[in-house]
Amino acid sequence: MKKIYFLLPFVFIACKSGTSTVSQKETKPESVEITYKVEESEVSDFLKYLSSDELEGRETGTKGIEKAAVFLEDFFKKNNIKPYFASYRDTLTNFKTPAFNIVGILEGTDPVLKNEYVVLSAHYDHIGVEKKQQPDQIYNGANDDASGVTAVAQMAKYFSKTKSNKRSILFVFFAGEEKGLLGSKSMAPKLKAKNFNLYTQLNIEMVGVPMKRDYLAYITGFDKSNMAEKINEYTGKKTIGFLPKEAEYKLFYRSDNYSFFEAFGKPCQSISTFDFENFDFYHHVSDEFKVMDIPHMTAFIQEFLPAVTKIATTPTEEIVMNK
Repeated sequence: MKKIYFLLPFVFIACKSGTSTVSQKETKPESVEITYKVEESEVSDFLKYLSSDELEGRETGTKGIEKAAVFLEDFFKKNNIKPYFASYRDTLTNFKTPAFNIVGILEGTDPVLKNEYVVLSAHYDHIGVEKKQQPDQIYNGANDDASGVTAVAQMAKYFSKTKSNKRSILFVFFAGEEKGLLGSKSMAPKLKAKNFNLYTQLNIEMVGVPMKRDYLAYITGFDKSNMAEKINEYTGKKTIGFLPKEAEYKLFYRSDNYSFFEAFGKPCQSISTFDFENFDFYHHVSDEFKVMDIPHMTAFIQEFLPAVTKIATTPTEEIVMNK
């Protein structure tokens, strides 16, 4: 997650925080039966490598993030996810040295709906290596945001195996997020210029540890759209809740969803389980694989499969901006 400056005055309009629950429809929504099972071992192996010392904190423009890029490209290839651009690499237009978003696509199965796009994304960069001498110098970024990349990757594998997406899905791993959302700021205008028909974006940010709340995760910009309500409808659970700290710290503006919201004016929001109480190692060298909760992450991904499936298959665009 792009660095949060807790003591600086905020200049953006505050999100409304007048409610702490998501309204539920009185009639039971049509459920989605998911027989596919997310494998805990695959979640663990993927996250362990992406947050390993070998990748040296994945700072944008370094050898470490290049290794991460190759790893993600290989994952797409193994799962038959095609490049969206000429290759999987989308070069950043706003960074001084070569840097790349990694982008893959699964075309929708419906002849009409395939012209609409869902974006599932997370940032694969982190903040690199501490310059001063200390016992541990590598900012591994397991929670921030190797956990989100792992979740998106497992969703990509699910769709690749099941072919259950009527809409086309763009899977995006952003670089430069920690440098000021550079990857998404570079990519969103490119897509806009191509008349990219965006339906919605779900950005996954810091989901490595659970919250002690009566909902699984929170969404940034809770009141900006009906996304929270629709996700809960699709899962049949209280998957998404309102986190007051999210509104207080304006998190909607602090991750890669915001660049897409600016460009398209569509529901583009981030999902997270980092609630400022459950993780002490934000931008810390101790944000490592060993402190991640793999059973929680596996359950998180599994619970979201009905939601992302419905988002990718409904005959109309049910997630809309609030007026």
